[in-house]
Amino acid sequence: IRCWSNIPFITMPLSRAHGKSFAHRTELKHAKRIVVKLGSAVVTRGDECGLALGRLASIVEQVSMLQNQGREMMIVTSGAVAFGKQRLRHEILLSQSVRQALHSGQSQLKDMAVPVLEARACAAAGQSGLMALYEAMFTQYSICAAQILVTNLDFHDEQKRRNLNGTLHELLRMNIVPIINTNDAVVPPPEPNSDLQGVNVISVKDNDSLAARLAVEMKTDLLIVLSDVEGLFDSPPGSDDAKLIDIFYPGDQQSVTFGTKSRVGMGGMEAKVKAALWALQGGTSVVIANGTHPKISGHVITDIVEGKKVGTFFSEVKPAGPTVEQQGEMARAGGRTLAALQPEQRAEIIYRLADLLTDQREEILLANKKDLEEAENKGRLALPLLKRLSLSASKLNSLAIGLRQIAASSQDSVGRVIRRTRIAKDLDLEQVTVPIGVLLVIFESRPDCLPQVSALAIASGNGLLLKGGKEAAHSNQILHRLAQEALSIHGVKDAVQLVNTREEVEDLCRLDKLIDLIIPRGSSQLVRNIQKAAKGIPVMGHSEGICHVYVDMDASVEKVTRIIRDSKCEYPAACNALETLLIHRDLLRTPLFDQIIDMLRVEQVKIHAGPKFASYLTFSPSEVKSLRTEYGDLECCIEVVDSVQEAVEHIHKYGSSHTDVIITENEKTAEFFLQHVDSACVFWNASTRFSDGYRFGLGAEVGISTSRIHARGPVGIEGLLTTKWLLRGNNHVVSDFSEHGSMKYLHESLPLPQRNTN
Repeated sequence: IRCWSNIPFITMPLSRAHGKSFAHRTELKHAKRIVVKLGSAVVTRGDECGLALGRLASIVEQVSMLQNQGREMMIVTSGAVAFGKQRLRHEILLSQSVRQALHSGQSQLKDMAVPVLEARACAAAGQSGLMALYEAMFTQYSICAAQILVTNLDFHDEQKRRNLNGTLHELLRMNIVPIINTNDAVVPPPEPNSDLQGVNVISVKDNDSLAARLAVEMKTDLLIVLSDVEGLFDSPPGSDDAKLIDIFYPGDQQSVTFGTKSRVGMGGMEAKVKAALWALQGGTSVVIANGTHPKISGHVITDIVEGKKVGTFFSEVKPAGPTVEQQGEMARAGGRTLAALQPEQRAEIIYRLADLLTDQREEILLANKKDLEEAENKGRLALPLLKRLSLSASKLNSLAIGLRQIAASSQDSVGRVIRRTRIAKDLDLEQVTVPIGVLLVIFESRPDCLPQVSALAIASGNGLLLKGGKEAAHSNQILHRLAQEALSIHGVKDAVQLVNTREEVEDLCRLDKLIDLIIPRGSSQLVRNIQKAAKGIPVMGHSEGICHVYVDMDASVEKVTRIIRDSKCEYPAACNALETLLIHRDLLRTPLFDQIIDMLRVEQVKIHAGPKFASYLTFSPSEVKSLRTEYGDLECCIEVVDSVQEAVEHIHKYGSSHTDVIITENEKTAEFFLQHVDSACVFWNASTRFSDGYRFGLGAEVGISTSRIHARGPVGIEGLLTTKWLLRGNNHVVSDFSEHGSMKYLHESLPLPQRNTN
């Protein structure tokens, strides 16, 4: 037995084998039995007189949802003192007003003062009301709740402990939610405490330890401790350098400085940490989180159980490598060092990486073979994704060529002056290019993406976090090792980080203090999920690649089948592959139309008929379910239009602003199409597959953006840069330029320095 604050903690609970807590957040979804501890700051209102009813209702809703999923939920709650204080204060004020009205007249009512209320009396007055409130709320979800009041003495007596254990198990067996609280009406008098404005609050510290004791004794899988702070910080919350600790490990107490406790209660964060560590030692996982924040309190409990990164997770399993937060900080520092290198040094790193791709070809292909074999054995990847996962010698050679292009074109990318203005005499302003900061690139089944994106980040002086799919783990590991080997020649190895922790993509998208831009590379569903999950971080990319080819009435017979075959069949899984073929109505039942259909059949392309196309046919292919479909395979939709204007309108209505093509010999029609189609890439008599950073001469791309802000189309080095303003003066102040000042604005444009074109 060991004691904290004179409260006995029994190290091994009754009849319980030493359990194992969950090692990772992602395992919390398997928690069956859960204790939710509600601190006073969560349950009470801001004025500390009464309960926060809306917050409490939201918590009950979440607990009910989990209970109805088949989990066993228990609540350790505070709030009886605050609820009782509200009731007693009302009664005292009413009684005083009656007496003073009888004896002193109305004039003295305003001088009435509420005496200090004894906490045990408040608890006695509030317990029944608090429980009635819980019962009423749980009834809305067809769930029964039961109250259990305990004191410290109940844990000293072996028989009482057995009885308590048996009662709780029986309630859980009957699908009843136990509401547990310390019996504050009969506890010994507390030490004087002024935290609760006139009420000596007791038992909040007891409720932290009570929740831990019950969690361990009941063999609970998870203890959720809700407070009024986001979790555990390495220094007092609110201080300048305070950082939220994502995962806390036993033995980390030395790295934490505890501050003052919350506005109510006696426990404080230090008591919560002690209780959490004790519960963790007993086999119960623990999360401390904020239950008061209006933006998250409505789903904080369910988010924790789903394994999302909320609050501080206590774990006994310490990972071998750095956390993703530490990796973000390393990428930030490494990126700044990288940006400070000479352009020739950054280019040298990229040339070295290109050489390593060819020198280490056999090792790379061997790792890729492992990924392909594992994916095929598990059968979890569709054929298009398997094609994206596959690397070859020719692919690696093409990658190396692209990287050398990036190195050659990046000489003056960072720090390039794009505008110079003389504001006044001896006051010159420059606008120069600078890195965006830290990029997070998330990619699926595309190991070739890793060296491409790494080279672009190096060339633009950005720090980089890479999150690849599990299916490419072996390939990504070796490619990242080669990237870091290349970076090491100038001491900036940390600038490119590969996230290997079990971090969910949604959690990464919340790291707005570490990440400046997210670039997803993968399926449209992945991109949509990231765009939805990103909180305060811009996302560059496109959610769909619905590319059109319009065959005009003046199209060349020789060009049509070549361009369509290349656009659809060369790499159907690519985002720049043809998905919808628009045919001018006058071409139906012509030899050119027959040639198109025959070619698609030979290439085994499945055809879906658009509504208008189907109406012209007696026996048509299957009618398309949606004209806004990205097939990503040997399938496409054919639709009929009456004119180039209708083709443009169709593209605007059903396209994704990615890449659209016209095939025609009529220059006037072509120019109309080029000027009016509002997509990132618009081509005349060329395959959609040219929409690519390498083919554009950018060396490579981090992706294709359909955004209308910043970069659009294939994004190379230029799209990974922003600007800053440099003003060089000589004792200039704004007051000198006032109406009666001694200086005047010139605003003269100055010539730009000569660009390095070597």
